[in-house]
Amino acid sequence: MGRVPPWVVTLPPGMAGKALALERSTAGVWEPSQSVISAQPCVCGLTGPPRVSTNVRIDPNSLSFNMWKEIPVPFYLSVYFFDVVNPNEILKGEKPQVRERGPYVYREFRHKKNITFNDNDTVSFLEHRSFQFQPDKSRGSESDYIVIPNILVLAASFMMEHRPMSLKLIMTLAFSALGQRAFMNRTVGEIMWGYEDPLMNLINKYLPGVFPFKDKFGLFAEMNDSDSGVFTVFTGVKDFSRIHLVDKWNGLSKVNFWHSDQCNMINGTSGQMWAPFMTPESSLEFYSPEACRSMKLIYQKPGVFGGIPTYRFVAPKTLFANGSMYPPNEGFCPCLDSGIQNVSTCRFGAPLFLSHPHFYNADPVLAEAVLGLHPNEEEHALFLDIHPVTGIPMNCSVKLQLSLYMKAIRGIGQTGKIEPVVLPLMWFGESGAMEGETLSTFYTQLVLLPNVLQYAQYVLLALGCVLLLAPVIYQVRSQEKCYLFWSSSKKGSKDKEAAQAYSESLMTPDPKGTVLQEARL
Repeated sequence: MGRVPPWVVTLPPGMAGKALALERSTAGVWEPSQSVISAQPCVCGLTGPPRVSTNVRIDPNSLSFNMWKEIPVPFYLSVYFFDVVNPNEILKGEKPQVRERGPYVYREFRHKKNITFNDNDTVSFLEHRSFQFQPDKSRGSESDYIVIPNILVLAASFMMEHRPMSLKLIMTLAFSALGQRAFMNRTVGEIMWGYEDPLMNLINKYLPGVFPFKDKFGLFAEMNDSDSGVFTVFTGVKDFSRIHLVDKWNGLSKVNFWHSDQCNMINGTSGQMWAPFMTPESSLEFYSPEACRSMKLIYQKPGVFGGIPTYRFVAPKTLFANGSMYPPNEGFCPCLDSGIQNVSTCRFGAPLFLSHPHFYNADPVLAEAVLGLHPNEEEHALFLDIHPVTGIPMNCSVKLQLSLYMKAIRGIGQTGKIEPVVLPLMWFGESGAMEGETLSTFYTQLVLLPNVLQYAQYVLLALGCVLLLAPVIYQVRSQEKCYLFWSSSKKGSKDKEAAQAYSESLMTPDPKGTVLQEARL
């Protein structure tokens, strides 16, 4: 459920020396430059003028193609189960009590295959996925036993609610003959990847096609070693404004699970990369095949991850709101309390609901109906941290919960006196973040080198000014020296003339009248 990214996209081996060149604008937001910076010595800034848009489009010649094709950063699926503490009391009409078990952590591997470029600026692909249990990151093992509702029994009972009483009695006898009860005690591995069930075999024999499961029933049985359908998305080569947007999913431009055209629309991307050059007014839209709908996240705040500037996007409170709280969601109804979405129409009619973990951001009545739930933002809110210039996710944590609506069905004894309640089955978080050498490379290319280039331009500007002023200063100084030399030469000539005149005056005899006058004195 909730196919949200392995969105972390990084530089694969062999491309670590190349990245998008960015420069800081006056507003403090990273803006694209017109060149690609190479980390190789002697060629920095000399690799040509391709733009950011050229390097993020889906093109075998673009820098991001290999990242898009196979995500090299580790991605993990953490699963938490709600172990039912009082199953017998629930059958007597008492309030359910659960305790959270986990996490049970799986390494998630995804890679695209059957990549086909089409003539209309789109590319089609399948994304294969597989999971591998990580004991060292888990709190428990796949052999742990968990008590949870028997989804097959309770879902089949719910679907028989308005059928004739005779059919209900036959179902009760069939459940008893097959040893089926309202609650079951299964291992984590069985709940996740499937277990053989005689009831499912019976249903597949007489009602083929009702369930999408063939041999085993498990919550993630159809997700391991499989794909989520054929995506056809725009490459952005011819029309950059549509880059990464979904054109079709399994050949469909819209689905038919819901009751309004708006809810059936396939909007946004496939949930891995988004268009670059984001602003706080941007939103993140993507189509999730597991949730059977498109989802939209909204901007919350700027931030920094590993030294790289990011925008954080979160789920709005209206994401799972019911139709009375948020009219555009009316098409997802029939609805119960606000904060949970009915996904029965795309989950073989079973009364399953999607929400945030522990009913976070939902009507408080939902959490109050079950003992052991403690919703809070820090543990149960989802977020994506995106580098706004490239549209590449740096850090993400997407958390969703799957719950079952159950109640007593008159005529089916296995349901006892269960009071109507939406009981959480499990919640899971898909998380991934750049780390280690990958994060260091991105920091160097997206932050460090742009800073160096920013300051280098001022250094070069100052150096250029010095080089321009040096000849001027030299010329002025030269003219000053010439003037001083000329002035000193002229002054020396006048002094020489005065001395010579004085000497000549001493050599000339004075008139007699002058001597007689001096004698008289």
